[in-house]
Amino acid sequence: MSLLTLTLLALASLAAGFIDAVVGGGGLITMPALLLALPAGTPFPTILGTNKVLACTGTTMAAGKFLRGGVMRWQDLLGPVLAAMAGACGGVALAYFLQGRFEAMLRPMMLALMVAMLAFTLLKPDLGSLHAPKFGAVHQRSLAMFIAFALGFYDGFFGPGTGSLLIFLFVAVLGFDFLRASALAKSVNWASNLAAMGLFLWKGSWIPVVAITMAVANGLGGYLGAHLALEKGSAWVRIMFIAVVGALILRLGWQIWRG
Repeated sequence: MSLLTLTLLALASLAAGFIDAVVGGGGLITMPALLLALPAGTPFPTILGTNKVLACTGTTMAAGKFLRGGVMRWQDLLGPVLAAMAGACGGVALAYFLQGRFEAMLRPMMLALMVAMLAFTLLKPDLGSLHAPKFGAVHQRSLAMFIAFALGFYDGFFGPGTGSLLIFLFVAVLGFDFLRASALAKSVNWASNLAAMGLFLWKGSWIPVVAITMAVANGLGGYLGAHLALEKGSAWVRIMFIAVVGALILRLGWQIWRG
């Protein structure tokens, strides 16, 4: 791989880490970049494994920044984190089982989900502006764990858009504001990335030089994104969420239209 290609992948990973830390969706930048840059015929689990190494670095930096910022207590993160890890292991196993037989179906599904999320958010202007949990502590933790398991499974199986989906569900279902939803989403996404990465590395499904280069850039982007989210607050995160989801809808729609 040329130095220019590696540099472009690093820049894409930096931008993805920044965006992913704030509103998720970083995988919808890095996965297409890897698919374009890596040789044709590269096994899909190898692309997934490479992406998981860099994604894990970015979510580690972002989750750590949110945790130190005191947005969420670690006691409230433990259950969803463990549930996400369990879900991711199942998703990775399914990805190996269905290798080459499912990739074409996922873009249309992601597009439909993104359009639904954007419409729901725009139709409810106050959504995520205030932190108003809808359930008691036990019920809230149980729902958070269920969401974390389901999205962890998806993250291990494919991954792009996991962060945005997590934030949306934590806001719409649990009643979190966008800042707390982003903090919880990063912790859950970190856990699913870590579990999936471990399995892919164990299988040897990754490209070290690409993964490590992009991981450094993604980690820096994740740290900067989380820092800015803490500084700007929920209103800014909401605006970013709408902008990024809108851009991802256009990008996915263009990809599907072009076949």
